[in-house]
Formats: sequence, structure tokens, C-alpha cells
Amino acid sequence: MFATIRNAWKIADLRKKIIFTFFILLIFRLGAAIPVPYVNVDMLTQYFNAELSGTILGLYNAMSGSAFSQATTFALGIQPYINASIIIQLLCIAIPYLERLSKDGGEEGKKKLERITRYTTLGLALLMGWAYYMMLKNNSGILTETGFLYGLVIVMTFTGGACLVMWLGEQIDQFGIGNGISMILFAGIISRIPSQVGALITGLSTGTLKWYIALLLLVGVAVLVVVIVFITNSERRIPVQYAKRMVGRKMYGGQSTFLPIKVNMSGVLPVIFAQSIVSLPATIVAFVGISDTGFWGWMNKYVFSNESVVYCVIYFLLIIAFSYFYAAVQFNPIEIANNMKKNGGFIPGFRPGKPTSDFIAKVIGKITLFGAIYLAFVALVPVALGAIVNNNQLAIGGTSVIIVVGVALETTKALEAQMLMRHYKGFLE
Repeated sequence: MFATIRNAWKIADLRKKIIFTFFILLIFRLGAAIPVPYVNVDMLTQYFNAELSGTILGLYNAMSGSAFSQATTFALGIQPYINASIIIQLLCIAIPYLERLSKDGGEEGKKKLERITRYTTLGLALLMGWAYYMMLKNNSGILTETGFLYGLVIVMTFTGGACLVMWLGEQIDQFGIGNGISMILFAGIISRIPSQVGALITGLSTGTLKWYIALLLLVGVAVLVVVIVFITNSERRIPVQYAKRMVGRKMYGGQSTFLPIKVNMSGVLPVIFAQSIVSLPATIVAFVGISDTGFWGWMNKYVFSNESVVYCVIYFLLIIAFSYFYAAVQFNPIEIANNMKKNGGFIPGFRPGKPTSDFIAKVIGKITLFGAIYLAFVALVPVALGAIVNNNQLAIGGTSVIIVVGVALETTKALEAQMLMRHYKGFLE
């Protein structure tokens, strides 16, 4: 990765794009450090660490670079845009109009979908900003001023910050090195590394954290990175043979190629969705402020808690279910088989048409199962380690590592592709 960046820096055009990307990320980090008015940040941080760090809001906080727990201008981060993009992608399957825009609309259809996604982002940002304000309002002492106008200022600040972050990501896509949304997520997550390292050193110096526990954590992170890199680059290649055909006086086809199927084709989305659902009860309990006694207090402690066996089992099953769902959304074996048949392609040993689609569906099913188990392993190992060392913030560590490593690999491939377009061969040396 570092060699690719060094070689890309030697090209003037790519150097400008890299500098522009770093400038946008600097603006993002500055906005993530400016708190909204009328909020007691110290009390909010204490409340968040005590009540919400193990909920889905803890994942939002990690992705925003701790801006969420400090009620800064960019507290909502890129989450409204990510949720809006996922919603629009799913609606493209259910609504024929959106499906036509995505498949047959061309460049104009793409622009319309982007416009719809922006409006959806604005609506979700307003909703999330209002929910955040209600959480602050329901906990006395966090808001320094109350009233309609003060609440309006807070909600609109959150909403404006989310829209600005969306715009920053689009600027990276247009004028930077690409992967703007992923780069902003990457910057938010790695910005927490110094504080995490500082907390680790403090724990070792004060004796609250044993040296072998710290060593176990470091080794676990290293193993996770190796596993994630290996699985991210792994793919199942189905051989495809194209028959020769005459077009005029020229002979076309006859070559052998392959159909690549990623082992982890859905990325980190199943983990994010599964954690959102399984953490929803604990998040509602934290918002409402239910006491630790009684039935709901018992449920919150032994069922909703990320240290319970029930939580882990439900989490595991949801990751498997969402992995299969996204595989079904992304791959249509019948459509793939029909496209191969139209172009004179076939899989050796299988007849074109239904036998080919059945074989592709069988392969996708096996690969999806392996990828889902891998995601569940990466997501649940930090949960187990968090329960051992009594640190529930480790429960979101696996998700963060997947995002960071995935974005690093995608950025490296994007830079190599841009250097290849410029006939630069230094990165292959």
C-alpha cells in the first residue's frame, strides 16, 4: 500500500488528487471537533460511555471518530447517506421505476438516482438529528438551554453537518482519488487510534490492564487484519468458455475466461445491519431510561447485553441471514446464465440455460455460507474478547477493522488502476 502511494505521488496529476483528498479529510476532522451550541459535552460524554457505548450508537460513534459522543457539527457523520444509499438500492429491486432508472436509464438515470439519494439523506438526517436532540433533552443536565428555538438550532446543525459530509464525500469522488464515502469512514475510524493506544498505555501503567491481556488484544488485531486481507482478496473463479463465431471476415470468441465471485461479496453491510437490529432493544432501553430493576432491567442485563449468550446467537443468525439476502440482491444466476448464452459462452460440463444457472446458484450458496461464517467470526471474536476483559467497546472492533482494511485495499487498487491508465509501470516493480 505504502509503495503504491509513494509511486502515485511521483505523478503530478495523482499527487494533486491525493493532496485534495487529504484537504477534504482535514475539513471533516475539523468539523468533527466543533460542538453544537447549548450542549454540555462533558456530561454527554460521561453518559455515552456509561450507557450507550455497547449499543448501535457505539458503532455510529466509532465511524464518526468519536464525534457522535461529543455532539459535534458532524456528529451524524456519513450514516444518513449510507442508510439512504442502502434504502434506494433495495427499493430499486421493489419499485419498477427505480429499477428502470438503474438498469436502462444510463447516465441520466444515474443522476436521478443520486438526486433521490440526496433528498433521502436530507430526510434521514432530519429524523436522526431530531432523535439525537430528544435523547439529549430526556437526560437532564446535558442541554444548557431548552426551548423550541434552541432545539431547532441543534437539529438543523446536525442536519447541515450530515449534508456537508455527504458533499465532502462527493468532492473526493469527483476531484480526489475516489471512494469518498469510504475514505471519510476510514478517516473517522483511524482518528480513534491515538486515544485507544493512550487508553491501553494508561491501563498498563495503572495496573488495571494486565500485560498478557494487552498482548492478546494486539495479537488478535493482527490476526484479524491478516484474515480480513486474505478473505477480501479471495474469490471463486468459475471457468467460462466462449465458442468461436464468424462476424464478416473476422473470427471472434474462442477464448477462455472466468466468472469471479468474491468470497465476501457483501462487505461489512451484513454486520452493520445485524448489529443495528440486535442492539436496538438495548438502545431503546438506554434512550427511555428504564431502571436496572424489574423485568426490563433483567432483560437488558441478560438478554439485550452484548455479553449474553442469547445476544451472540441472535447476532450470528442475523449475520448469516443478511449475507444470503445481499448475495441474492447482487447476483441473479438466471440473468448471468442468459447473458453467457447470448454471447456464446458456457461453463465446461454444463449445458447453457437452466443447468448453468443452477450450478452458479449452487456455487454462490456455498461461497455465501463461507463468507457469512467468516463475517460472524470477525464480528463475534471481539465480543468474546470484550466479555473476557470487561470492555464492551471491543464489540465494535471487528466491524471497524473490516472497514479500515477494506477501504485501504480498495484505495490501493484504485490508485494502481489510475496509474495503469497513465501507462505508469513503476508500481509493478
